[in-house]
Amino acid sequence: MIVRVLGSGSKGNSILVEAGDTRVLIDAGFSQRGMAKRLEVFGIPPASIEAVVVTHEHIDHVGRVAKCADRWNWRILASEGTRIGCDSLASAKVETLSAAGTTVTIGQLELTTIGVSHDANEPMAGVATSISTGARAGIVYDLGVFTQKLARALTYLDILMIEANHDDEMLRCGPYPVSLQRRIAGRYGHLSNFASAAAASECAHKGMNHLILAHLSQKNNTPWIATETVRASVARTAFRGTITPASQGRTTGPFVPKGSSYRPSRQLELEL
Repeated sequence: MIVRVLGSGSKGNSILVEAGDTRVLIDAGFSQRGMAKRLEVFGIPPASIEAVVVTHEHIDHVGRVAKCADRWNWRILASEGTRIGCDSLASAKVETLSAAGTTVTIGQLELTTIGVSHDANEPMAGVATSISTGARAGIVYDLGVFTQKLARALTYLDILMIEANHDDEMLRCGPYPVSLQRRIAGRYGHLSNFASAAAASECAHKGMNHLILAHLSQKNNTPWIATETVRASVARTAFRGTITPASQGRTTGPFVPKGSSYRPSRQLELEL
């Protein structure tokens, strides 16, 4: 299994998960040109991707999914709530999933959905499992509360990508109006660094190789603050892997479970 982050933040999110010859995107929140450019960093042709799973209908996750799918022949999978809530998916062919806990097979990957609390119609997180190796990657962002149901679904992961959206003090003292601050910090908003740290600690174990911090706010957080907040918490667990903040402006990765035969020829980044 290989996980690559094409970008993560309020201006666009997209994660590529690969197992064997199967490539699946979790969200595609960029333009066609933006998606092609970010995939090019890793030498991946857009037409080699089999499917895109849309976690919810907000524009930074759905982007131009329908146009990308039409151009490159991608399957689109989303919850019924997401399909209904997204105008751009109205005329597209969408395979619907239940956010309550569907498992679907896409080539060499199994994807299990998990419902999350966010201000969208039927938002979900997901766990991708390599059928051939059993490697597991959890992708959990855009949620206001980390539940025990989520914790149970995210056991024994090799890779966890979890939201660390904002620092509480920076949000409180930042430029956003109080109404927006409350929405972000509320039950249907986004995880703070401290909430992310607590969630990561609950999921962390000795066999987890990579912890990726997603959807960092550019106004109410910094990569250093997010990383150190989470690091201080998971230091009390058996986790001894890497902690990496994902970027909005450049690609991040690849992230590979320990013991994999994959070896990248070089670390690639793209400033955008």
